[in-house]
Amino acid sequence: MPAPRILALVLAGGEGRRLRPLTADCAKPAVDIGHGYRIVDFVLANLVNSGVPWIYVIAQYKPVPLIEHLARVWRSPLAKRGCVLRPVLAAGTDGAFKGTADAVYRNLHLLARHEPDLVAVFSADHVYRMDIGQMADFHLGRNADATVAAVPVPVEKAGAFGIIEAAEDGKIVGFQEKPAHPARMPNDAKHAYASMGNYLFDPIVLADLVEATVEGGGTDFGRDLLPRAVRGGARLFAYDFSTNRVPGVKPYEESAYWRDVGTLEALGEARRDLFEGATPRFDLRNSAWPLQPREATRTEARAER
Repeated sequence: MPAPRILALVLAGGEGRRLRPLTADCAKPAVDIGHGYRIVDFVLANLVNSGVPWIYVIAQYKPVPLIEHLARVWRSPLAKRGCVLRPVLAAGTDGAFKGTADAVYRNLHLLARHEPDLVAVFSADHVYRMDIGQMADFHLGRNADATVAAVPVPVEKAGAFGIIEAAEDGKIVGFQEKPAHPARMPNDAKHAYASMGNYLFDPIVLADLVEATVEGGGTDFGRDLLPRAVRGGARLFAYDFSTNRVPGVKPYEESAYWRDVGTLEALGEARRDLFEGATPRFDLRNSAWPLQPREATRTEARAER
């Protein structure tokens, strides 16, 4: 069975107020995480290394540094491979995007243009590696309308995330955005099940959900669209990120590493995890899953020699 054709909409317009002063002049995804890498590189690397052919980066807050980074580092190498990567800004008379659901709603024409089998709506704010093909296999194997990538987080930190309540088979039966009193994972008193902000959708279902959400006054995926989908009986499933396997990971790396770098403290911790010591918790030296196209080019050149 051929791999599904996936269209990716990367949500990269966040202001990142908790990262000030680093976001005084650029959006959160464009923040330099060290050694010439930007936060947005992680989601782009995951999409490109997974073979996603169409990637649109939805920008908003102070977008110029982000767009310049995409042009300088990503666009030309990907164009040579036949991969589309383009920034998207709010256009027309409607003004700025009002939220994540509104941003996707105003770009639904991209679904008609490419006619994908699946649509990936991914956040650009996190540090991790992920093979999207494995998540797609999970999604298709369950005949899901939508799939939400999920990780366990400590209950005391759950108020910063979208929290999932799932049945034993992974079907989502409840979703709360940044709840004051989150539900715990089954048989676990210390953790809640949190959304990573990465979603796969059937294109028709996505269009219907986004249109209904926006027409109903909603603007956000976590706060509005996902709870509406659960209430409406849509087949939503939680994909356990810890089951995802990426090539080239070293034995000393943390299994299923994922960090939300939304605060200066979290960003500092991630930088230490990436760059401190000879055996970092997340080792960027992975030629099988390069973080930027230049690294893939260097690996290919060495192989040719």
